[in-house]
Amino acid sequence: QVQVVESGGGLVQPGGSLRLSCAASLSIFRFYGMAWYRQAPGKQRELVAHITSGGTTNYSPSVKGRFTMPRDSAKNTLYLQMNSRKPEDPAVYYCNAHRSRGIYWGQGTQVTVSS
Repeated sequence: QVQVVESGGGLVQPGGSLRLSCAASLSIFRFYGMAWYRQAPGKQRELVAHITSGGTTNYSPSVKGRFTMPRDSAKNTLYLQMNSRKPEDPAVYYCNAHRSRGIYWGQGTQVTVSS
């Protein structure tokens, strides 16, 4: 069974950068789509970015041009590079791996604002 584990959350300054990681337990990039979601307090979980098994990426309008989603196949790790932090960015960020057989979520990693 696939497991994904997020890490890299923490404090980010206004206009600053942070890189989140999503490590998969298996070599799955060729077979699974993967996605980053985020959930702020009192709000619904929203899609941030998605990458297909073929490597096609899509970003939500709120992060397009600021976030990128590189992946390292050798490390079975997907990243979310967050640049130019905006007030709506602090949230718990979740990674998932999905295909027709199911969807596998991580436990999330918290991104907060520094003063």
